[in-house]
Parts: sequence; structure tokens; C-alpha cells
Amino acid sequence: MALLRRLAVNAPRGVRVLSTPPPSRDELDLSFNSPKDAFKSKKTSELVRAYLVYQICSINWIVENNDMLMKSLRQMVGQRLFEAIMKATFYGQFVAGEDQNKIRPTLERLRSFGVKSILDYSVEEDLSQEEAEKREVRSCVTSSRLNELIKTGPRNLQDLVIAGASISTFGDTQEEGQLKQYHVEQRFADRRYKVTSARTYFYLNEAACEKNMEAFMRSIDAVAETTKSTGLMAVKLTALGRPQLLLQLSEVIMRARSYMHQIAGGTGNVLTHHKTIEDLQRYLGDLSSKPEVQEFMKKITSDKEGIVHLFPWSNILDKDMGLSDSFRVPDPKTGQMRRLISQISPKEEEMFRNMLRRLNHIIHVANESDVRIMIDAEQTYFQPAISRICLEMMRRYNKDKFLVFNTYQTYLKNTYNEIVTDLEQAQRQNFYWGAKLVRGAYIEQERARAAAMGYEDPTCDSVGATSASFHRCLKEILGRVKTEPNGDRLGIMVASHNEDTVRYAIQLMKEHDIKPGDKVVCFGQLLGMCDHITFPLGQAGYSAYKYVPYGPVVEVLPYLSRRANENRGFLVKIKKEKGLLLKEIFRRLFTGQIFYKPSGNYTPV
Repeated sequence: MALLRRLAVNAPRGVRVLSTPPPSRDELDLSFNSPKDAFKSKKTSELVRAYLVYQICSINWIVENNDMLMKSLRQMVGQRLFEAIMKATFYGQFVAGEDQNKIRPTLERLRSFGVKSILDYSVEEDLSQEEAEKREVRSCVTSSRLNELIKTGPRNLQDLVIAGASISTFGDTQEEGQLKQYHVEQRFADRRYKVTSARTYFYLNEAACEKNMEAFMRSIDAVAETTKSTGLMAVKLTALGRPQLLLQLSEVIMRARSYMHQIAGGTGNVLTHHKTIEDLQRYLGDLSSKPEVQEFMKKITSDKEGIVHLFPWSNILDKDMGLSDSFRVPDPKTGQMRRLISQISPKEEEMFRNMLRRLNHIIHVANESDVRIMIDAEQTYFQPAISRICLEMMRRYNKDKFLVFNTYQTYLKNTYNEIVTDLEQAQRQNFYWGAKLVRGAYIEQERARAAAMGYEDPTCDSVGATSASFHRCLKEILGRVKTEPNGDRLGIMVASHNEDTVRYAIQLMKEHDIKPGDKVVCFGQLLGMCDHITFPLGQAGYSAYKYVPYGPVVEVLPYLSRRANENRGFLVKIKKEKGLLLKEIFRRLFTGQIFYKPSGNYTPV
């Protein structure tokens, strides 16, 4: 722009120099109290619909019975009228459309008002609790154990769980005391229990995982065609493979940390110990001369600052290395190699490779289509494996740009430590580190599961503690942007509906001289919720996103059911948004703008 202005000044008289007008930008009201700014992208009919939907979400009986009411309404009025009613109410409020063609007008309107899109194909299976539990237990038992149970004949599902769902032993040598957290438990086998704001996939077979991959691929096409290289797409790893493999891998990671604690002291991730291979040899003493121990040492990933990983993760995720034999460590007393994972059958090895193949294929195609991938966080018993795989994908694909983003749930006590460790790994292995920061979707389930199974509650004690955790993580990340050599390789999405958190993030940006156009910080909220935050941010030049679900009406009913429950849980926020909606409706009514047609001239960052 400066060059164009200089050309205009120096141009000969009579010669016109064409310049591009600057994009529209509004002043940001950090109180988020302006109904005009919040809803200038909406028709008046859409404001009325939003107010009606929020009003319904405030009635407990309707929300508690919403699933039954929707099914009864569908039976009473028939499919066609039911879909029309849903599109005029809940579906129209929270879902963009049925397919990538029908969502295009919504995405284009969002973009014209400075807001970008994260697409999510929100079709979910409407499983009964019994079917969900059955699938989960079967998918979280090793095949060898399952075959044994089939021979002996378990009497019922509970027998199956008690006898077969405890999936990890040390293999070569038995370890005393199991890590309870990483075992399936029938009472929580339906992973939808106490979860209102996250979709759940239940494993059926490999063909279903292939189908899920194809759905993600269609989403990539939709993002690429409609968002002009600014879009993102969300992926859940449990959609792409058998959950048992994530459970086992998570337990391996936690056992590796316990192993480092056993021989070197300290706590936390292996990398945080800053131990060298020479240190490890010293701890093992004369045992380090044994051939099998020397072979183990050769495979350790390390750099000049010390050990990064005990295991060659890049080879494990790249090549056909046997998992049972890869995750072995020398016993510090005997030098005997012991497995940190139970014996995995060739079929399960194939399933693991299939899961990674699907994820690699999704990311590869996304890269070619200039679409970025956000890997969603899930329950704590899956998360160590998900984060480990995600970081390896970052190391592989984020060499020159942000492509893969990990998700961190700040209601977990250990999230800050995990972020610090992952930031160090990104710096030491020189890749772009992208993160989505959320409060989290599973807190009630995590608390109930920890209490029932007798392990330490991994969650923060209160809402205030969760907010403090979120803000601490934000401060740590943004504090590194201008002070570290690779600070320009850090990117974060503040995915929050909390006004104070958004204000705090903007305050930190100002303190650290991070401009909205620096492509370091972006903000995200759900479609149909918190428009009074998203749109003023986008219209003021900040990088703002809507999480945009789409899919056929009937197939997204479970998603709509969860949105209704989630809104009931945020009555204070709904009260404010309802008030802003009413103010804008009456403003248009009294100023003769009742037939207002939205027309935006904003360009997203």
C-alpha cells in the first residue's frame, strides 16, 4: 500500500494510478456490548430465530427431553415437515447446511464480515447406551484376550470387562500396580456420558474408519473450495482407528515417564529431564555393556541438549516396526529388556498402521489443498497417544508452515507442563508449533471416572482454577513469540466463549506487540453462539473463526441435542446474548430497518 501511495504521488499529471482500497475495519469495543456490531451480518428473521432458540434452551424440561421430543415430532409430522421445522429453528441456528454446496452462502457471508471457517461434518450415529458400551468394550480389549474369553464363554458384558478389558502388562516381566486410568471401565464405556460439547466416535470396524476418513476428505474439498486458503478442518483420531490402540500407546507413554523417574528422579515428560545418553549409561552402570542394552541406546532420539525420546517415534510411526518389540526398556536392576506394552497381534499391528495411514493421507491431501488440520483433544486416557502422534505429524509436516494443530484442554492440571514441554520440543526439532487452546469438553466425565476408578482427579478444582490455567498457558505461549529465536513459528487459536479470556488474550497481544495481522493469534467460537464476540473481532481486523458444522438434518440430530444442552449450561452468557438480540431487533424496528439485508465489505486476516 505504501508503494502504491508513492507511485500515486510521483505519477505524471494526467496519469491515473489504480490502488486497492483498504479493507473495512471497525473499532473493537472490548465490552462486547454493541448489538449493531454483533449482528450486522444477520437478517432480522435470523435474529428472531436466534432469540427463539435461546429462549427454548432456557427451559430445562425441553432441553432434558430434547432427544425424545425431536423423535416424537418427526413421527407426528413426517420427514419433510420435520426438516422444515428444524431448518427454521435449531438446525438453522447451529448448522450451516446439508452439504458443501448448500453451506457455501453461509461461508461466503461469514467471510464478507471478516470471519473465517473451521468445517466439521457433524454426522453422528444415534446409538443406544447399550450398543455404545458394547462397541467400546469390544474395541478396547486386545484380540488375544478376546479370543480367550470367547473360548471360556463370558456370562455377560460385565464379565467381559472384568476379565478382559485390563489391557496392559509389562509383557516380559509383570509390573506391580496397573495404571487404572488407561483401562476401559464399563460404567464409562459410553464415552458420551456427561459430555455435551464434543462428538464421540465408537469403533465398529476398519471399513467404518475408512468411511470416516472419506468424510474428512470431503470436508477438505469443501474447505478448499469455499474458504480461499483461510479455512481449517477438525479431525478426531478416534474416528480413524481402534481406541484400544490409543489406550495402549497412552499407557506406554506414561510408563516411559515412570521409568525415567525410577532411574533418574524428577517427574514429567522424558524430554524435561534433560538427561543425556551418557547419563542413562551411568544410571545403568555395568548393565549398559550388555548387548541388548547397547542396542536400546542406539535407538534413543537425542540431541546436544539431551534425550528427546526413549523410543524412535519417527520410525515407529513411519515403518513396519513391531510395536510389542519397540517399546522395551532395560530393567535398572537386571538389565533384562522388559516390554511397556502388552503383546500386540499382527492384526492389531495392521490396525495401528491403518490408523496412521488414514491420518497421514488426510494431512497430505490437506497440505496439497492448502487447508490446515486441527486434531481435537479427547479423554485423558487417549490424550497422551493423540498428542504424541500429533507432535510427530507436526515434526513431519510443519517444517515450512502451519499445517497441523494440536488441541490443549486447560481444565487439566498438567496442561501447562505439557505445553512447555511441547514448545521445547518444537524449538529443538525446529518445526512450526500450532495449538488450539480450549477449556475442555470432558470435565464432568473425567471427575466421575477418576472418583469411581480410584485414581487422582486430573482436572482443575474449580471454574476459576480452569480460567487461571487457560490464562497461564496463554501468557506462556505469547510471551515466547518475540523473545525466542523461533517465536515466529508459534501460532495459537484461542477457542473460547469467555469474554474475559478473549480480552486477556488481546491485552497480552498488546503487551508483546503482536499485531492482529501477524498470524500468531486467532479466535474461535461455534456457529450460532457468541456472535457478539466473533463478529466484532473479525470486523476489527483480528483473525476470527466460526466452527461450522454441516450435514443432513436427521443425521446431525445428536449434534443439535448437545448444542441445546450446552446452551443450557451457559445461562448467564445466553442472557447477555438474548438481551443484545432484543436490542438489535427493536433498534431495526424503530429505525425502519426491519427488512435489513446484510452486505459485508470486510476481508479476513
